Amino acid sequence: MKTLFAVAGEISGDTHGAALLRSLREAGDWSFSGLGGPLMNAESDSIENWLDDAAVLGLWEVLKKYGYFRAKMEETATKILSEKPDGLVLIDYPGFNLRLAERLRKEGYSGRIIYYISPQVWAWKKGRIRKMAELLDRMICIFPFEKELYESSGLPTDFAGHPLVDEMEEIRDPSIEREENFVALLPGSREREIAKLFPPMLDAAEKLRAFRPELRFGTTGATAELTARLREETKQRGLEGVFEIGEQTSHEIMQRAGVGVVASGTATLEAACLGLPYCLTYKVAWLTATVARWLMSVKFLGIVNVMAGREVVRELLQDDARGEAIAGELRRLLENPDEREELKSELDEVVESLGEGGSHRRAAESVAAAFS
Repeated sequence: MKTLFAVAGEISGDTHGAALLRSLREAGDWSFSGLGGPLMNAESDSIENWLDDAAVLGLWEVLKKYGYFRAKMEETATKILSEKPDGLVLIDYPGFNLRLAERLRKEGYSGRIIYYISPQVWAWKKGRIRKMAELLDRMICIFPFEKELYESSGLPTDFAGHPLVDEMEEIRDPSIEREENFVALLPGSREREIAKLFPPMLDAAEKLRAFRPELRFGTTGATAELTARLREETKQRGLEGVFEIGEQTSHEIMQRAGVGVVASGTATLEAACLGLPYCLTYKVAWLTATVARWLMSVKFLGIVNVMAGREVVRELLQDDARGEAIAGELRRLLENPDEREELKSELDEVVESLGEGGSHRRAAESVAAAFS
């Protein structure tokens, strides 16, 4: 039996990690421990659910919890060096996982270290790729352009395909028809994102209604509490009569809406997979934004635009993340059906490059091959 220590620190990593562990167990004899979320914990009681503490976003937010992460790093490294698992699978979450890999190698850990879901170093610090090649035994990436990038530094790399291809295929409902007068306003899954992005989305809704009173809007929160917050903010604006809040999932809204605005993140790729013509928006604390501008080595924030190498989806960031700009872009899409269709076609091309499905199975095969 092979022993594997897995580490994920975000909701998406927990989802992909759990699916990877299931695929490994179906194909062989494995024992799992590590850090993750509720889904990974369901696969093994030896995987601690630490998401409430681990899933923070933004430089300032991480700095506030520096003491916690430092202690957790010490605890995790000590446990791995004591238990000596055959290997590690580090799932995204680079701020913690890459430091953990470096710490373990310095301490003499000789087991396999495999990275699943490449950290976006191509967007931030390409120079770290060479260092990763020294620390890791294998990279499993989910975007096609990443394979050549890592292999050029000597790191064996497999392209497994993107997990969203399978997930969105299961979610896709052919009975849902698009409604030209229904607009998706999706501010993200975190409280901080809603606080910064939903007010300008409401501003946009007011401006859009002024020229097209028949428009209706749909949104939902990731939790009942966040949905209630969206409902209360909409009520305070006097817009509750034209909003559907929490009546459908975000994926159903994406399939039904004629156009939409989506907070930067995984949801933008979901929207592309589900064929929604949309614009992207985001806003972070000024310190985080300043550091990001300094570090970023790509022109775009949205992964669809990164993959295409151009602005397929309009990006409204920081000072542009305001009601007037959002309303202007949505109005452009609403009033120009040819441009909507062109955008949908361009999104389809990007989605096709993500693979044909079966990504978790291929990732499991890649992990197993690293031990052969």
